[in-house]
Amino acid sequence: MSTARFTLDPAFTIGEVNPRLFGSFVEHLGRCVYTGIFEPGHPTADAEGIRTDVLELVRELGVTAIRYPGGNFVSGYKWEDSVGPAENRPRRLDLAWHSTETNRFGLSEYIDFLRKVGPQAEPMMAVNLGTRGVAEALELQEYANHAEGTALSDLRVSHGDKDPFGIRLWCLGNEMDGPWQTGHKTAEEYGRIAAETARAMRQQDPNVELVACGSSGQSMPTFAEWEATVLQETYDLVDYISLHAYYWPEDGDVDSFLASAVDMESFIENVVATADHVGARLKSKKKINLSFDEWNVWYLPEWEAHAKTLKDWPEAPRLLEDNYSVTDAVVFGSLLIALLRHADRVTVACLAQLVNVIAPIMTEPGGAAWRQTTFFPFAQAAQYGRGQVLDVRVDSPTYQTKKYGEADLLHATAVRAEDGTVTVFAVNRSRTEALPLEVALSGLDLTNVVEHSALADADPDARNTLDDPERVAPHPVEGTELKDGRLTAVLEPLSWNVIRLG
Repeated sequence: MSTARFTLDPAFTIGEVNPRLFGSFVEHLGRCVYTGIFEPGHPTADAEGIRTDVLELVRELGVTAIRYPGGNFVSGYKWEDSVGPAENRPRRLDLAWHSTETNRFGLSEYIDFLRKVGPQAEPMMAVNLGTRGVAEALELQEYANHAEGTALSDLRVSHGDKDPFGIRLWCLGNEMDGPWQTGHKTAEEYGRIAAETARAMRQQDPNVELVACGSSGQSMPTFAEWEATVLQETYDLVDYISLHAYYWPEDGDVDSFLASAVDMESFIENVVATADHVGARLKSKKKINLSFDEWNVWYLPEWEAHAKTLKDWPEAPRLLEDNYSVTDAVVFGSLLIALLRHADRVTVACLAQLVNVIAPIMTEPGGAAWRQTTFFPFAQAAQYGRGQVLDVRVDSPTYQTKKYGEADLLHATAVRAEDGTVTVFAVNRSRTEALPLEVALSGLDLTNVVEHSALADADPDARNTLDDPERVAPHPVEGTELKDGRLTAVLEPLSWNVIRLG
């Protein structure tokens, strides 16, 4: 096979990686919360019911901002149900996921969980703009963030939380363009209520950071028109516009699936263009950044088929528990690369979700917790993808896809840390052939290969399971060299690669 090539030069950068790029998402959906992060009575549970085995994996994963409580769930969410003594909280029907919500885990428990994860775990709270509005958003903000001396802040104190929660990052609803959303709105309707809510929240705290709902996907019939209309109303009031995207091998088309990041990068660039057009029309010097606050591999047709069979209202049912293969992990890694390649404008991103529900971490009620194949690319990117993203323009062999046309076999980026070290993240999309790689280094004081690891397997369908939780993991790659300012490596077929240079 022909060699793939690119050049790294510190004079050519994309931008600084915001730590929020490695965010995640906890929704009251399936077993993400109950028997996921929260399971009183589990052998590892602490006094508050948090599974410490899961906590350890969440810390290892390296997540930062954690979005909560939804998702589709938020459009029926009454925040008041989730505070105060757990035994007094009401049980509610959750229309989004056809389940019964007990509210045993609520706002205080969420903040407690974040504090236990560590100082890097920042709250990212969504408000209900589906069935509720401005008043309820303000009440939640006051309860959560005001120190004391008002009815709602004193109520929080009476519930045992003397210190404010300090929630700075807020989502103004969720997927309001989607007909599946409770309280679905037109762009004009949503833009108006989002602007009213944003204006009021800023009156209470001018320093909040606000995310307006963008399209639920690039394939939505109102895509781009929705963003333009919403931003026309909210441009000077919000900081971010959101993007959501999920990928799976449609009709078994694995070659197109492996090139999913082509669509993700197109989506990002089209939203940037739309936002900047609105800014130009408004003669504003402000730049709207992007919050890619739902992204993942998700076998969506399987959920849609299952949803038609739901008849009762169970508590924490097993929903969306996709078991990820090596192929899925390589696509997942490529999506991470796409986010890093646009770090100048994508400054928040949330992997959906954190535990059990299309997640990198799985648990068994009363039993073990383990890492899915997708755990490893995220953990490596969260650890080594900090610093300046270098501008990587590949010269790569290509292949044909049904959905995206001609696509590069190599998908890559590189991040230069503050200490001058560089990490290359690279995916070989070929299912059958190794890909030789050459990287020219210009103006970089690098002398050796610290590590080259790859996630690949002779069986592209290999997975980690309860019975075999360590079947798949990254392995060291031999033969990668850095000599005379040139890096040479061979990328295994269908592989996610991390090459660290010092």
